[in-house]
Amino acid sequence: MQFGIFTVGDVTTDPTTGRTPTEHERIKAMLAIALKAEEVGLDVFATGEHHNPPFVPSSPTTMLGYIAARTEKLILSTSTTLITTNDPVKIAEDFAMLQHIADGRVDVMMGRGNTGPVYPWFGQDIRQGIPLAIENYALLHKLWREDVVDWEGKFRTPLQGFTSTPRPLDGVPPFVWHGSIRSPEIAEQAAYYGDGFFANNIFWPKHHFQQLIRLYRHRYAQYGHGTPEQAMVGLGGQVFMRKNSQDAVREFRPYFDNAPVYGHGPSLEEFTEQTPLTVGSPQQVIEKTLAFREYFGDYQRQLFLMDHAGLPLKTVLEQLDMLGEEVVPVLRKEFAKNRPAEVPDGPTHAARVAERDAAALEEVAE
Repeated sequence: MQFGIFTVGDVTTDPTTGRTPTEHERIKAMLAIALKAEEVGLDVFATGEHHNPPFVPSSPTTMLGYIAARTEKLILSTSTTLITTNDPVKIAEDFAMLQHIADGRVDVMMGRGNTGPVYPWFGQDIRQGIPLAIENYALLHKLWREDVVDWEGKFRTPLQGFTSTPRPLDGVPPFVWHGSIRSPEIAEQAAYYGDGFFANNIFWPKHHFQQLIRLYRHRYAQYGHGTPEQAMVGLGGQVFMRKNSQDAVREFRPYFDNAPVYGHGPSLEEFTEQTPLTVGSPQQVIEKTLAFREYFGDYQRQLFLMDHAGLPLKTVLEQLDMLGEEVVPVLRKEFAKNRPAEVPDGPTHAARVAERDAAALEEVAE
């Protein structure tokens, strides 16, 4: 089981002080948060990709390359990479390069994004969102697995005798998660390729994501990749903690009420009741997160959103200390209990290379 954090990189005014960080300050804060994640023993740091204010992470591989040079164990990921508006050739090259820089500590989450205007900015039509996601990923998958590619599709110019460079590290591409909050077509796509499915269940009630995950697991097995329980599932979550739950609610409420993604909507109490958002004590975070297994089955990766809505860096670093010291050690222990032997661990480059080599030896033996 892997635990980590993800960021959307929003530049938001702190409602308690009225101060808005500069883009430079926000970017530097994200880097500090990533380094803190490794320091407190988390497994994963993931950054979103946005091309519009109030967000700053327009170049995730640039940021992750810097973090790779400053860390030793942290898995570096996106949350998400825009498969609809990025050229699959550039994705193939950028993430293979990052793989080499980070000695394999890289995976990637594909998504369509949640900002409609980004499509025409990059010459695409939002009405083609699902077909773009399907075609572009089919090409990316091919580019990482074939040394010389001939290809023709609907949305980009054809390729003839093309080789993407550098080639994936050790001949094993980055592990791919397909992220979705609403689309069964994306769950189907993840299942078809035997990739991971990341249900970013931070906004909608759990029964919606139960349906998506159930579909993904069922189709994963039908496509012959393994049992439903062996499918790779990741989940999102949001937390704000203080030792005393009343203090947590009182401190976080102004940030929640003014957040660009969910402020001025349902109350904090309604939102925490209906979604994974937990505002309270570390024990409350532990209890709510452990309940995810009851809803979705055993899964491989849990990412928390912690640095949004204008929270100052000092506060976020305090949150990470609590997460690393008081929450994640308990979650690791409890999630390991009664975990069936057939349920795989979270993906790592080393494990996937070993799996590839073992399969090759088995073929030779036969």
